[in-house]
Amino acid sequence: MNPGPRSLRRTRHDEPTALDRAALAARYRSVRDASVRLAAPLSAEDCCAQSMPDASPTKWHLAHTTWFFETFLLERADARHEPFHPAFRVLFNSYYNAVGEQHPRPRRGLLTRPGLDAVHAYRRHVDARMEEGIASGALEPLADLVELGLQHEQQHQELILSDAKHLLAASPLRPAYRDDLAAPPRRPAPPLRWQRHEAGLRAIGSDGAGFCFDNETPRHTVFVHAFELASRPVTNREFLAFVEADGYARPEWWLSDGFATACAEGWRAPSYWERRDGAWLEFTLGGLRPLDLDAPVSHVSGYEADAFARFAGARLPTEAEWEFAAAAAPVRGNFADAGLLHPAPAPPEAGSAPAQLFGDVWEWTQSPYVAYPGFRPAPGAVGEYNGKFMCNQLVLRGGSCATPAGHVRASYRNFFPPGARWQWSGLRLARDAR
Repeated sequence: MNPGPRSLRRTRHDEPTALDRAALAARYRSVRDASVRLAAPLSAEDCCAQSMPDASPTKWHLAHTTWFFETFLLERADARHEPFHPAFRVLFNSYYNAVGEQHPRPRRGLLTRPGLDAVHAYRRHVDARMEEGIASGALEPLADLVELGLQHEQQHQELILSDAKHLLAASPLRPAYRDDLAAPPRRPAPPLRWQRHEAGLRAIGSDGAGFCFDNETPRHTVFVHAFELASRPVTNREFLAFVEADGYARPEWWLSDGFATACAEGWRAPSYWERRDGAWLEFTLGGLRPLDLDAPVSHVSGYEADAFARFAGARLPTEAEWEFAAAAAPVRGNFADAGLLHPAPAPPEAGSAPAQLFGDVWEWTQSPYVAYPGFRPAPGAVGEYNGKFMCNQLVLRGGSCATPAGHVRASYRNFFPPGARWQWSGLRLARDAR
C-alpha cells in the first residue's frame, strides 16, 4: 500500500522532534473529536439503528474507526497490548479477512450491546494509548499507518452523515439531524457553459505530493480525446425537466440494467425528493425543505446520472477527463466544515471554467473502478483497503458537502456501485469536442 508520506517531518538525523509529535497529536485529536461532534446531535437510539445493509449505525462507525487504530497501530507497536474487549475484534471488523471474522454487515443494527456509552469508553481508552504512543515516539515507525487511520476516519465521518440522513428520512416524522442547520444561500445558478480541452497524452494519478490512497497510484499516462466539460454540475431545475419529461419511464435514455433497477425500485425522482400539494420538497439534514432548483442535484445513482446525460444530449466524463480538468483548480468549495451539509448553487462568478469541481456533490464518471497500470496492493490486511473492490463499481470525483475539508484532491478516487444513491452524488456533463 502507498498511503502517503510520513506524518512527521524529519530531522537531519531522521528523528522526530517534540514539535513534530505535538503536531501529530493535535491532528489526531482534531480528527477523532470531529467524529464525536458529528454523532452528538443523534440520540442513542439513532446511533444504534441501521436503515439498510449499505448503511451502518453511527455507533458502529465510532467503534470501527477506533478498532482500526487498535488493530493496526497499537497491536503492532506493542506485542504485549491487551485488547479493550476481545469480542470487539470481530464485532467492529469491517471486511479485513486477514484480521479474522467479521460480524455480518446487514446485521450491524442488531448490536444493541455494547451500548453507546461503552463505545465512547472504547474510544477514550484507545485515544489515550495512541496519544501516549505518539508522544513517546513508539508509533513513529508506523507514522504512515497513523495518517492512513486518520484519513480512514474522515471517510467514515462522511458516512456518519449520509447513513444518518438515510435513517432519519425513513421516519414518517422526517426529523432533522440538526434543527439549527442553516439552509444554503439561494441564488440563481449561472448559465451552463462548456470548456474545451484538446486531445493529448495526460498524466493522471497521485504526483507524490502529500497523502494519497493506494488506488491513486501509480501515476501514469493516458491519451485523452478532445472533449468539452460543463462549467458547473447539473442543477435540480435541469434534472426536474427530466423527471417531468417522464424520464424514468423512457427506456431509450437508460442503460438496460439501470432501467431494470429504476423499475424494480420504483424510482420516479432523485432520492429524498417529495411532491406535496403540487410543490417539490427535499429532505435534508435540516429537515424537509422546498427544493432549491438552482442547487446541484444530489442523491442520484450512476444509472440516473447516465440517463440524464443522454436526455441532455451529452455524456458523463471519464475519470481521466475529470482529473485533467481539475488538476489546475484550487481544492476549495462547500465541504462539511462550511456547516451547510447540503449542496449550494454555483457562485455568481462561475464562468466558462469549471466551478464546484470540489465539494457540494460527488460527480459520477463513466469510468469503471479498476486498477491503474502497475497497481499492486500491499501484503497483509491493509492491502484489502481498496484493491479488492475493483469490480462492478464506478468512479466518482471531487468530494461533497459532507466531505471533510482537506480530505480530497484532484486524483482522489471514490467508488460506488452504479445503483447507489444515498451519498451526495450528482453529475457534471461532458461531450466530445466538435
